[in-house]
Amino acid sequence: MADSALVVDVQGRTFALEGGDVLPAVGQLRFSLPAHSFTCIVGPSGCGKTTLLRMILGLDTGFEGRIEHIHEGAVAAVFQEPRLLPWRTVEQNVRLVLPDQYRNESLDELFQVLGLQDMRSFYPNQLSLGLARRAALARAFVLKPALLILDEPFVSLDKATAQRLHTLLLKLWHAQPTTILMVTHDMSEAAILADRVLVFGDRPAQLVNEILIDTPQSRRDALMQLDIAQRIQRSVV
Repeated sequence: MADSALVVDVQGRTFALEGGDVLPAVGQLRFSLPAHSFTCIVGPSGCGKTTLLRMILGLDTGFEGRIEHIHEGAVAAVFQEPRLLPWRTVEQNVRLVLPDQYRNESLDELFQVLGLQDMRSFYPNQLSLGLARRAALARAFVLKPALLILDEPFVSLDKATAQRLHTLLLKLWHAQPTTILMVTHDMSEAAILADRVLVFGDRPAQLVNEILIDTPQSRRDALMQLDIAQRIQRSVV
């Protein structure tokens, strides 16, 4: 536990429905995230993955059990929608999350890595979805988070754009090590990015398989990525 960034030990999360019925969203879950690891969660739609992320982020506290943040540092999140303020430029959106004492620090290196150096003064409605998601990644990494939560941040992108963002995300992660927990429905995406995959079963969310990937991301060629993706697919119940 000493080298863990996050410990999840949850007995359950239910939601009350009209008529007195109860919806079990999350079942018993026990796992930890090693510091500076990249973990992907895969599982059926509606199985409770996003509910779990909300619990980890402190947005949902109505569960039984505990979620312990062992790391010291900020927690950042990137969601399916970039959630940029439309009346602020890209640079203003990124600087907005910084504490006052860091509000004027240079963003040149971060924007250079993400290819946003020429879009700093653009407004969100002037960006493609791919560029807007780069801006959302910049807003998360500018905090130098100890824990980064990603909820399908590349969903609905064309394959080429998604691949570019995968490369940029890994480049940022290696340059600025952080612990990442990412939800994805794309087995190929998990095979490219993760060093561990947690496989959830049907609702209520429960861990049914765990896949460790020993080969570093930089050494996974297309054939190896396909093999890993097939391993993940076979493990889905």
